[in-house]
Amino acid sequence: MSFGGLNSMWIIVMFDLPTDTPQARKQYTKFRGFLLDDGFTMMQYSVYMRHSSSDENAKVHIKRVKAKLPPDGEVRIIKITDKQFGKIEVFYGKRRKPIEKTPGQLSLF
Repeated sequence: MSFGGLNSMWIIVMFDLPTDTPQARKQYTKFRGFLLDDGFTMMQYSVYMRHSSSDENAKVHIKRVKAKLPPDGEVRIIKITDKQFGKIEVFYGKRRKPIEKTPGQLSLF
């Protein structure tokens, strides 16, 4: 999808954080909560996604994620175009499942 020549992007954040101590669980919960508050939705366990209307907007959200990285564990961030996202194949068991749709409305603030 393109808005005025700008390509919409998807940000995918994948993480593997320790949960072996109460403090580690608190950091996990805090990071997950931040992702949800910043507009990410869960794709599957420890994999969250967010639609951005442009590459510039995606960079803003990636910068926010980097600022909230927990002290331990591993976090990976992938940025892909809407076209690439549309080619993801999702299966539930052996049955094909449709992928998430691009938001239909552009919000300007």
